[in-house]
Amino acid sequence: MLLLTGVLMGLLCGVLMSRVYGYRVAPSTSGAPEKIELVFLFTSEKEAWINAIKPLFEKHFREKYGIELELKLYVTGSHETVNLILSGSVKPDVWSPASSIWVPYLEEKWKKMHGNDIVGEWYPIVLSPLALAGWGDLVARYSVKGFADLYMLAEAGVDFKYGHTDPMLSNSGLMALLLQFCEAVNKTPDQLTIDDIRNPKTLEIVKTIESKAVFYGKSTGFFGEWAVENGPQAISFFAVYENVVISTAAKARAKWGTSLVAVYPRIGVLYSDHPLVMMDAEWVDSWKKLAARELLLFLLQPEVQELAQRFGFRPVNPLVHLNESIFNENNGVLSEIKARALKPPRGDVLEAILEVWVEVRNPGV
Repeated sequence: MLLLTGVLMGLLCGVLMSRVYGYRVAPSTSGAPEKIELVFLFTSEKEAWINAIKPLFEKHFREKYGIELELKLYVTGSHETVNLILSGSVKPDVWSPASSIWVPYLEEKWKKMHGNDIVGEWYPIVLSPLALAGWGDLVARYSVKGFADLYMLAEAGVDFKYGHTDPMLSNSGLMALLLQFCEAVNKTPDQLTIDDIRNPKTLEIVKTIESKAVFYGKSTGFFGEWAVENGPQAISFFAVYENVVISTAAKARAKWGTSLVAVYPRIGVLYSDHPLVMMDAEWVDSWKKLAARELLLFLLQPEVQELAQRFGFRPVNPLVHLNESIFNENNGVLSEIKARALKPPRGDVLEAILEVWVEVRNPGV
């Protein structure tokens, strides 16, 4: 976090300098396009925030450069964004998976296919920890403090329903699966080995947890909406980003008399840092690169970071204070997360987890 703060402070100083000494592109400049279409491929949990800032950014760009800009949005899960880029189905100018763990993953896959790099500069734009969400009365009754407790409940014959997104499509599903393996062997992600992942006892523990799964999907936000609509009888616990709990806690309490709450796993918390990646691809010309960098600087502005908090995201701009009227226990979350922040696993460990998914998933879902 200290390194992240330093990087962002340097970037923000650059923003300030560009505002003071920056240049303005006139519409009559030779070679300037009349309109720029900036293709933005990003993940579903950010959709409401990005939809809110879309017209603001387009207006900002037009007023600053005198050029019309359309931010063309494509929304799906993190792993699916990688698949779309690799297949050529979407050619983004800017890309934002839920976590930066996907950046080297795409780079490695692309390089194997094409022999060149595709990822340019990237910076985190908001933070969101993965939480194990559950109904407050169930969390209290069974003293649930992490994924290992779900295994204990399953072994004890407790009837409950579990869910997370498909790790082959979505970042939150992969993070949930990763934490299940971590708690099964009592190791942090950076300590995990391929032998840990393939250990029969470990696989049996994770498979037992997954046996309680009733749904896999590609949208993290779906679980919150589904829980509010159908109640505790439909789903008991589910792995989602913190912002999903914030957006649904009050609705759940009003409809079912008990709130949804976020459980921050005892082993530690994995943060999604939602990087904005400026693509270094043949289809990204100099004007699109200008627009991409302008989008990054716009998303880091204090007022835009403040807006992100209304959608349940923690700001990365160190000049923006956490809004405790949003991040509080009434909204099912904590303003201060005391669980340690976890480091990501090695790439080969991540690959191993994806490989064994077919062995541990609930085949009936």
